[in-house]
Amino acid sequence: MLRRRDVKERVLELRRWLTVVDERSIEAGQSRDVPLRRVAVIAVVSNPFAGRYVEDLGPLIDGSVAIGGFLARQAVEAMGGLPVESYGKAGVVGLGGEQEHANAMLTTAFAEPLRVAVGGALAWIPSFTKLAAPGASIDVPLAHKDALYVRSHYDGISVTLPSDAPAADEVALIVALANRGRLNARVGGLAADAIAARDGLR
Repeated sequence: MLRRRDVKERVLELRRWLTVVDERSIEAGQSRDVPLRRVAVIAVVSNPFAGRYVEDLGPLIDGSVAIGGFLARQAVEAMGGLPVESYGKAGVVGLGGEQEHANAMLTTAFAEPLRVAVGGALAWIPSFTKLAAPGASIDVPLAHKDALYVRSHYDGISVTLPSDAPAADEVALIVALANRGRLNARVGGLAADAIAARDGLR
């Protein structure tokens, strides 16, 4: 479990966290034996650079490691034992900060714990960030964790933040996972069970 002092030591303070679980097995009247479970875990953290311009965002990158590990563990737990095939990340910056603050918090340093938590992954993690008022919605993109060319896994999960988050001095960081591609995917391309190149693309 993430201890509050662990985050403070790395600049970012974890103020609250939430989990969203969306599971479905029927779409367009078609029932599938393996349901699609998409989860998103949101961490609302302090933004020490809110209200001022800081050239070096290194402290945000360093501070994101503990948050990334915490979100990764919570997201895997929310999958309820289902295998993870897709992942994504996102960030919403409160109005006192800059969009670049979320980007600094979502680099490889933040993402590496997620790769470990899902049992290894080769593909880059799709990402989206924005500046927004409390209660904003954001679509977190999803793609296959081992090969970006798997079209069936181009997906996402919509997340609506609480009405009071992120505050002007906060950032909401989000990790999303899914156990399979879209329920009725049928546009061709590389199948998930045909991944062979192990290069993160094919």
